[in-house]
Amino acid sequence: MSISTEAERLGMEQASNAVAYALKEMRLYAKPGMSAKELDDFGGAILNSLGAKSAPKLTYGFPGWTCISVNNEVAHGIPSDDKVFLEGDLINIDVSAELNGFWADNGGSFVLGEDIHGHGKLVAASKDILQKAINSIKGGVKINEIGKLIETEAKKAGYTVIKNLTGHGVGRSLHEEPHEIANYHDRYNTTRFKKNSVVAIETFISTTSTIANTQADGWTLLGNKGGFVAQHEHTIMVTGGQPVILTAANGIWDI
Repeated sequence: MSISTEAERLGMEQASNAVAYALKEMRLYAKPGMSAKELDDFGGAILNSLGAKSAPKLTYGFPGWTCISVNNEVAHGIPSDDKVFLEGDLINIDVSAELNGFWADNGGSFVLGEDIHGHGKLVAASKDILQKAINSIKGGVKINEIGKLIETEAKKAGYTVIKNLTGHGVGRSLHEEPHEIANYHDRYNTTRFKKNSVVAIETFISTTSTIANTQADGWTLLGNKGGFVAQHEHTIMVTGGQPVILTAANGIWDI
């Protein structure tokens, strides 16, 4: 969407604060021995208390309030009872929701407890790359130039990117134009970011895989070459200068 009134900006801020708060609290609540279902129910209760409705459940009938992916799961992980967290797990939580007709999206990967498996470097790279990407976005910038930046920075850090998962426009629905803000240089995409537009920018930084494939459950995505993936995501408003990070309260760059 494009924000053209103060009411629209306020609506986007409220929706963004709701998903940001839920994500931050879920990250802080997660503990070894806890099931993904328990964590998801905790997040769903937060959204409900704020009057927000789970976007994946509302839009797609997803079997959970949020997406919780663990270790080799790339995205869209189902928060089930039998998915129990262990010390050192690589966990990704993606929280998106609708509030009063406005939609916002955010997510982040983190290592649970002590980094006994060495996932911390991948997580740090994803955070840093998202920050560099967002800081380079303003009205008139080509979307594929941001993709090029993400892919280049990933390669510098010794990683690759997932090419079939992308950022996207957001605001009046979960996915809007521009529908694909890729993590690589798509030379066929000559679209430019528009001032006052709202977009969800996300990284998918990978150790080995380049494509995410849907599994038999119809939701969970795994990499085509195995390995691990870290994702971080903010909903932002594009301006003529530095973007406004609407989901800044999630603290994904700090924790």
